[in-house]
Amino acid sequence: MQTLLRLLAAVLICFPGISAAAYPERAITMIVAFSPGGGTDVVARALVPYLEKHIGGNAKIVIQNRAGAGGGIGFAALAAAPADGYTIGFVNSPSFLALPLERPSKYTWQSFDLLGNVVDDPASFAVHADSAIKNLADLAAFAKANPGALSVGTPGVGSPGHLASIMFGKLAGVVVNHIPFKGAGDLRAPLAGKQVVLGAISIGESFQAIKGGVPLRIVAQLSAARTTLAPDLPTAREQGYPLVLSSLRGVAAPKGLPADIRERLAKALELAVADPEFQAKSLQYYAPLRYLAPAQFEATLREDDQQIRQLWKDTPWADK
Repeated sequence: MQTLLRLLAAVLICFPGISAAAYPERAITMIVAFSPGGGTDVVARALVPYLEKHIGGNAKIVIQNRAGAGGGIGFAALAAAPADGYTIGFVNSPSFLALPLERPSKYTWQSFDLLGNVVDDPASFAVHADSAIKNLADLAAFAKANPGALSVGTPGVGSPGHLASIMFGKLAGVVVNHIPFKGAGDLRAPLAGKQVVLGAISIGESFQAIKGGVPLRIVAQLSAARTTLAPDLPTAREQGYPLVLSSLRGVAAPKGLPADIRERLAKALELAVADPEFQAKSLQYYAPLRYLAPAQFEATLREDDQQIRQLWKDTPWADK
């Protein structure tokens, strides 16, 4: 027996990437910090089979929706989980960058081991299809003619839509009434029922809602240039409002993963995003892919964090 143990120890020394216990031995939980049916949830569920495939070892991933507080509940749960490779989750920028600025939070963006970014989905402004509002000039005119009546539904405090609505109100000189929801999926009924004037959600989520039967008109996409999803739709910048905001949706784990598990998960994510079948599905779900390796993802978040801190300094928003 001692001889066998010595041989096993020698093998582990020679091959440090081999763990004494095979990984994964049990199901991996993937936390989604928003409600079912939203853009992050849809992408997560589409990604899971390909991530399982490329992790190997008969990996099984179970999605857990932890919605609320603009994503803060799910982000905090992910940060607090054991760093053993059995809990991963989506992190959404700018939401998880903005939340710690405006409320006490149990995490910062440095609380995670970043595994890579998957989606870069520009924000959009959408109204009910019956609305007289056709563009951003109409939106500003409505808000000026009806002070306090411009209700804007978003996936939560600190979301791209929330920040975009703050910036639009400042640029247009109008009052914006922000109404946060637990996710874009929860906004579909209020938009269809005209309970909110404007939905400030990602362009992909707007198209998902339209595909799901919600009668919407998208009046602007908040990308630097027109996207392939909406090549005929003018950007906010083209309409005279320099608003460029987007939702990065990446995968992360609690800080401190064992190096071999971190590398395995990051490589599996890279391969999953590159998988032709997943890329075809992403088109069906209107999810603009933009893979960023962990180091690139970190550099992008660091830059975005500086910009959001400046916005918070210039125009702090209310926690509601």
